[in-house]
Amino acid sequence: MSRLPLRHLGVPAMLPGDPPQPCPEVMTESEVVRYLRLDLVDIKDPAETLGYYRRKGLLRGTQIGKCVRYRRIEVERFLEQITELNPR
Repeated sequence: MSRLPLRHLGVPAMLPGDPPQPCPEVMTESEVVRYLRLDLVDIKDPAETLGYYRRKGLLRGTQIGKCVRYRRIEVERFLEQITELNPR
Protein backbone atom coordinates (compact mmCIF):
# COMPACT_ATOMS: atom_id res chain seq x y z
CA MET A 1 0.00 0.00 0.00
CA SER A 2 1.51 3.33 -0.98
CA ARG A 3 0.75 6.45 0.97
CA LEU A 4 0.96 9.96 -0.35
CA PRO A 5 3.26 12.27 1.58
CA LEU A 6 1.49 14.83 3.71
CA ARG A 7 2.71 17.49 1.28
CA HIS A 8 -0.29 16.66 -0.93
CA LEU A 9 -2.48 18.04 1.87
CA GLY A 10 -0.33 21.14 2.29
CA VAL A 11 1.13 19.85 5.55
CA PRO A 12 4.91 19.83 5.86
CA ALA A 13 6.21 16.49 7.06
CA MET A 14 7.83 16.46 10.46
CA LEU A 15 11.41 15.35 10.42
CA PRO A 16 12.90 13.01 13.02
CA GLY A 17 14.21 15.10 15.86
CA ASP A 18 11.75 17.96 15.28
CA PRO A 19 10.26 19.10 18.60
CA PRO A 20 6.56 18.28 19.00
CA GLN A 21 4.19 21.14 18.32
CA PRO A 22 1.09 21.89 20.39
CA CYS A 23 -2.21 21.12 18.75
CA PRO A 24 -3.98 24.35 17.75
CA GLU A 25 -7.44 25.19 19.09
CA VAL A 26 -8.73 25.68 15.53
CA MET A 27 -7.53 23.19 12.93
CA THR A 28 -7.52 23.05 9.16
CA GLU A 29 -8.82 20.02 7.30
CA SER A 30 -5.30 18.68 6.79
CA GLU A 31 -4.50 19.12 10.49
CA VAL A 32 -7.61 17.14 11.46
CA VAL A 33 -6.66 14.42 8.97
CA ARG A 34 -3.29 14.16 10.72
CA TYR A 35 -4.85 14.40 14.21
CA LEU A 36 -7.24 11.53 13.46
CA ARG A 37 -4.48 9.73 11.53
CA LEU A 38 -6.76 9.26 8.54
CA ASP A 39 -3.68 9.67 6.35
CA LEU A 40 -2.26 6.44 7.79
CA VAL A 41 -5.20 4.13 7.09
CA ASP A 42 -6.41 2.79 3.78
CA ILE A 43 -8.81 5.63 2.91
CA LYS A 44 -8.87 6.89 -0.66
CA ASP A 45 -9.73 10.50 0.22
CA PRO A 46 -9.35 11.51 3.89
CA ALA A 47 -10.84 14.96 3.18
CA GLU A 48 -14.00 13.34 1.80
CA THR A 49 -14.18 11.21 4.94
CA LEU A 50 -14.26 14.39 7.04
CA GLY A 51 -17.03 15.71 4.78
CA TYR A 52 -18.97 12.48 5.35
CA TYR A 53 -18.63 12.88 9.13
CA ARG A 54 -19.89 16.48 8.83
CA ARG A 55 -22.87 15.51 6.65
CA LYS A 56 -23.85 12.77 9.13
CA GLY A 57 -23.67 15.28 11.99
CA LEU A 58 -20.87 13.40 13.73
CA LEU A 59 -18.26 16.15 13.41
CA ARG A 60 -19.03 19.86 13.44
CA GLY A 61 -17.02 22.22 11.31
CA THR A 62 -16.99 26.00 11.51
CA GLN A 63 -17.03 28.24 8.44
CA ILE A 64 -14.28 30.86 8.72
CA GLY A 65 -14.08 32.96 5.59
CA LYS A 66 -14.27 30.55 2.67
CA CYS A 67 -12.75 27.62 4.59
CA VAL A 68 -14.11 25.03 6.97
CA ARG A 69 -12.15 24.84 10.20
CA TYR A 70 -12.52 22.43 13.09
CA ARG A 71 -12.35 23.33 16.76
CA ARG A 72 -10.18 20.88 18.64
CA ILE A 73 -12.90 20.41 21.26
CA GLU A 74 -15.29 19.30 18.49
CA VAL A 75 -12.77 16.77 17.17
CA GLU A 76 -12.29 15.40 20.69
CA ARG A 77 -16.09 15.22 21.14
CA PHE A 78 -16.29 13.30 17.86
CA LEU A 79 -13.70 10.80 19.12
CA GLU A 80 -15.62 10.30 22.38
CA GLN A 81 -18.88 9.80 20.49
CA ILE A 82 -17.55 7.20 18.06
CA THR A 83 -15.74 5.42 20.90
CA GLU A 84 -19.03 5.11 22.81
CA LEU A 85 -20.82 3.85 19.69
CA ASN A 86 -18.14 1.29 18.84
CA PRO A 87 -15.96 0.47 21.86
CA ARG A 88 -13.20 -2.06 21.29
